[in-house]
Amino acid sequence: MKVKEQTIHKYGFVRLIDIMGSDNDIADAARVSYGEGTRSVSDNRNLIRYLVRHRHTSPLEMGTVKFHLKLPIFVMRQLVRHRTASLNEYSGRYSIMSDDCYVPELDYIQPQSKTNNQGRSDDGLSDGWKTKYQQTIDDIRYKCLVAYDFLIGNKSIKHGGLTRELARMVLPVSNYTECYWKIDLHNFFHFCRLRMDDHAQREIQDFSKVMYEMVKPHFPSSCEAFEDYSLYSISYSRMEMDVLKYTLNSFPEMKLFIENLKNSEDVDFGMGKREWKEIVEKLYK
Repeated sequence: MKVKEQTIHKYGFVRLIDIMGSDNDIADAARVSYGEGTRSVSDNRNLIRYLVRHRHTSPLEMGTVKFHLKLPIFVMRQLVRHRTASLNEYSGRYSIMSDDCYVPELDYIQPQSKTNNQGRSDDGLSDGWKTKYQQTIDDIRYKCLVAYDFLIGNKSIKHGGLTRELARMVLPVSNYTECYWKIDLHNFFHFCRLRMDDHAQREIQDFSKVMYEMVKPHFPSSCEAFEDYSLYSISYSRMEMDVLKYTLNSFPEMKLFIENLKNSEDVDFGMGKREWKEIVEKLYK
């Protein structure tokens, strides 16, 4: 396949290196469970939607995606958290680290949230403070790179400098690294649900959203089902479901209203007959 690439921020990039499998492969893997004579039970799209809706995830593992990524080390740490992926990273022990470092644009610079210890606040900073913070980050970046360059050796040091595996420790986590990152489609969707969420760090959102859009054309039905039943869905606790059921059962006309919606030609929710049956069972069982 032709490698797709998109630049992220100033120095980073996402490259989609390889794709294994397709929606057809996922559907075929699911049909193996049924045995012979059942291949016409459902077309691929409906079958995949059923799999995702009911969390039958193993067939999704028949699809695999592989990326080449260049990203800041502090963003890489969030990527590494997804231990279901296989990866190989650029080594600062063998090679000299890049001079590229991430310095956030002004609109990315926000104060610490008072309610979320791992997030930014929506309360904006003045442009003056943003510029001061940005300059501080850039000044430290420069000093760290100068120190690293000195440690690994220059013409004035006859012995050739400090070993690279030690010299790299002065570099900031804004320094860029590279990796190859491969993951099956089921776990890729899990990664996307977490890292594309509005609560995720903005920088990892920037990478994950581009990665998802690159994969989407290769697995259109699977991605459609992921968006419908996972990415844009919400779940209810037992207590929340009790409240919902109590409300519906207190107003019997609501069940008739839902039945009318199911048969209405004026309103289309994009659900098939089976899905309508399942929603009624969920609400009234």
